[in-house]
Amino acid sequence: MAVSFYEEAEDALLKFAVIIARMGNQYVFCKHRKRDTWEIPGGRREPGESILDTAKRELWEETGALQFHIQPVCVYSVSADKSLDGQESFGMLYYAEIQSVEEELHKEIERIIVTDRLPEQWTYPEIQPELIKEARRRGIL
Repeated sequence: MAVSFYEEAEDALLKFAVIIARMGNQYVFCKHRKRDTWEIPGGRREPGESILDTAKRELWEETGALQFHIQPVCVYSVSADKSLDGQESFGMLYYAEIQSVEEELHKEIERIIVTDRLPEQWTYPEIQPELIKEARRRGIL
């Protein structure tokens, strides 16, 4: 699996939004009810939804964020290895500073953590650490 980064891509190609979220100087990670691992908030774009609206919805659903500032970082893609036909899927990476969150979480998220450390147990260990590295490389973090 390979992760690549681009300045832009055709809007129709953007299927996912992933949001590196922080509160103060700490990261916000979420844990799905059916998993024992941590992830960066994000998810799949719904029909008719702008990719920015996807990011805002996913940030709210997965962290309870009510007030936040969000900005695009870059387009990313994930390419499966040749045994999986080498398909490439695209998403938009965002950065958000959260000012306030709801007390109750929504949908499939069991809990969030606010921490200065990256998780040891990632849901997507080949992808999400690379997204954070790219945001750091671009001076976002």
